[in-house]
Amino acid sequence: MSNSLSPFLLTGVLLVALSATSCAAVSDASPQSTGKASAVATSPALPVDEKARELLPENIRAAGVLRVASDPTYAPFEYFDTDNKTMIGWDVDFTDAVGATLGLKIEHVPATFDTILPGLASGKYDMAASFFSVTPEREKIVDFVQYINSGSGVAVLNGNPHKITMDPVTMCGRTIAGQKGSIQSMEILPAFSTKCTDAGHEPVNIQNFPSQSDANLALVSGRVDGVAADSVTLAYQAKEANGKFELAKGEDYQPEPIGLALNKNSGLKAAVTEAVRDVLNSDHYQAISEKWGVPDSVLVRADVLAAK
Repeated sequence: MSNSLSPFLLTGVLLVALSATSCAAVSDASPQSTGKASAVATSPALPVDEKARELLPENIRAAGVLRVASDPTYAPFEYFDTDNKTMIGWDVDFTDAVGATLGLKIEHVPATFDTILPGLASGKYDMAASFFSVTPEREKIVDFVQYINSGSGVAVLNGNPHKITMDPVTMCGRTIAGQKGSIQSMEILPAFSTKCTDAGHEPVNIQNFPSQSDANLALVSGRVDGVAADSVTLAYQAKEANGKFELAKGEDYQPEPIGLALNKNSGLKAAVTEAVRDVLNSDHYQAISEKWGVPDSVLVRADVLAAK
């Protein structure tokens, strides 16, 4: 493709390449069966922050609605309830709280993961909440407001028959799955494979799947030896999968900021930043984390926004 591409088309191409991060779901052990969503009310009792609301672009304030895109395959952060149409999860509750603080209704829009950031760029959505890692490359394309911090893990079959750990050498010659377009498939697994070949071992056989559900199903059916994804979601899914798989031993790989994504031209960053600050400082942040089994170790303080 020539250099005569318009800036918009170039942005679209870059967004497709940069449009994913880690999360996990498993199709044969769906967390929808837990009923957890109905156990705790999700409506945040947070007051409107009038100063934050004043920072909203006039068109958003007048519309009264914020369209938030998520890929509903990432339990416990976003997935469909038992009706297969209502999106629930940690991110859903968190963005509902952000909306309440801004005096806006949140419209949760399901989307496939690798189309979310391009859709954000085109104006199809106002915000994206799908556990996006904040990376320098993505920050060139979209704005982020951090709200959590998390690293990557690797899921293996129960009992870990191949003795895989978070040491990349244990994955040499093994087939490890990732979601198409995710940080794991685009960066982490290739880096692991390079470490293998540099040490004279076989490379990691990286298998990319359209969704994390597909990757996890490949693991439990024995078609791959492991799945790389966000450690929090993998831990949650392992618990919900009735012992079919577990996390490999070792520290999380490269914990990174996770943020809400915004179009750089939307004018939303200042308002959303203040609203996120309010939620991080509220009891609601801890409450939704306890509700969805998200560990305290990945939660952040509002001062992470101080220099943003």
